[in-house]
Amino acid sequence: MAFVIPTPPRPAIPVEGMEPLFPVRRIYCVGRNYADHAREMGGDPNREPPFFFGKPHDAVVPGGGEIAYPPITSNLHYEAELVVALGGGGRDIPAEEALACVYGYAVGIDLTRRDLQAKFKDKGQPWEMAKGFDQSAPVSALVPAARLGHPASGAIWLSVNGVERQHGDLAQMTWNVAEVIAHLSSYVALAPGDIIFTGTPSGVGAIVRGDRVRCGIEGIGELEIVLV
Repeated sequence: MAFVIPTPPRPAIPVEGMEPLFPVRRIYCVGRNYADHAREMGGDPNREPPFFFGKPHDAVVPGGGEIAYPPITSNLHYEAELVVALGGGGRDIPAEEALACVYGYAVGIDLTRRDLQAKFKDKGQPWEMAKGFDQSAPVSALVPAARLGHPASGAIWLSVNGVERQHGDLAQMTWNVAEVIAHLSSYVALAPGDIIFTGTPSGVGAIVRGDRVRCGIEGIGELEIVLV
């Protein structure tokens, strides 16, 4: 197949212990999927249906490293999250079948221009530009579910310059991984290569140029970025 411009490179994530990469098709994110984070953001902590937003697939930063502080913000926030990578898909996937679609898991940071998000919310406008900017989705190497299993619990944490800012447990998610996949597949047809950021515990906050952000999930791995 011929194209009129050079083909953009395909975003991909390394897989722990393997040479082949995981190709990224789409990035989906779940909003306020931990009750304590919903409270700190002024939302309802009860078990309401999950809501979703997206990021461009080339916003992924495989393995972390240096991240350019984005323009048009003075309030950039971190959010440590479990990332689910799909090796299967479909539409209207039953929750009891959803985990069969999972290829593996990783640690991710959902970077957010919080001031822009608040501004757009106040005006009733969409807030993609607060979430879907360049380098807004750092992700660690994937651990295949065939090796790891499907973690339903485990510590999730984040520190800034060595000071812990977030600490929670995957068991605190309002909607677990299988339920997230089931709900999301009622909106769109999921496919191999999709990744899902599954929400963050409380303790989100601002970071500035020069900050070193480290996060991890028990049994999965760690991720580090530096704001430049």
